[in-house]
Amino acid sequence: MTRSDRIEFTVKLAQSADELMAAQRLRYEVFVREMGGGGSMVDHNRKLERDRFDPYFDHMILTERGDDAVIGVYRLLRSDRAALTNGFYSAAEYDLAPLLKSGKRLLELGRSCLHPAYRGGAAMHALWRGLAEYVAEHRIDILFGVASFRGTDVARLAPSLSLLHHRHLAPAALRVRARDKAFQRMDLIAEDMLDRPAAMVEVPSLIKAYLRLGGCVGEGAYVDNVFNTTDVCLILDTGQLTERQRVMYRGRGT
Repeated sequence: MTRSDRIEFTVKLAQSADELMAAQRLRYEVFVREMGGGGSMVDHNRKLERDRFDPYFDHMILTERGDDAVIGVYRLLRSDRAALTNGFYSAAEYDLAPLLKSGKRLLELGRSCLHPAYRGGAAMHALWRGLAEYVAEHRIDILFGVASFRGTDVARLAPSLSLLHHRHLAPAALRVRARDKAFQRMDLIAEDMLDRPAAMVEVPSLIKAYLRLGGCVGEGAYVDNVFNTTDVCLILDTGQLTERQRVMYRGRGT
């Protein structure tokens, strides 16, 4: 049992500048200090990871009940708000035309992270329950967003990337494609040459969770040297969730 399994949580959208800064401070600890990322708007003096999209996103924050310290974050941008910022964050990495032409209500997810002390337990499920409520409130059809492997050593990541390509590629109607400027083929190892269990072990837990929910990935990875990550685009059609998956997504007892 992890520490987070014994804790009650509160999930809400950030409402104040202080709450947004607390979210950005956790992002700094995870994406800059832990993962070695960067960016033109990162504030190293105040230890804030931020970008130009932040004012347009909703920022879902997780705290322990009765404590204001932010221990988890999700960044959310609906398609009806994306026009205000000239598009989605992911559009810099992926051609989103298949999603934009689908006519479906879209929600871009990003900057998902947890404080290290709360990983691997109930904290992530608490965030998902909050996300499920948000999805239901706004009648979202498609969830999508970039998710990251740490580092840019494609040779090391080849088994996992190949597994995602062979087993979890999005259907053509939703198959976004990594931009040419940093496109990285994912079919690097033939499927019959893969050690599938070993390859899946190396897939980050967040990506595995969405695959279990029926998620899929776009074509190609995007090598982000600024953020020191190799990204894939996750796509989840909420209408395709089975009842068992809905229980997992929303949390037991909801």
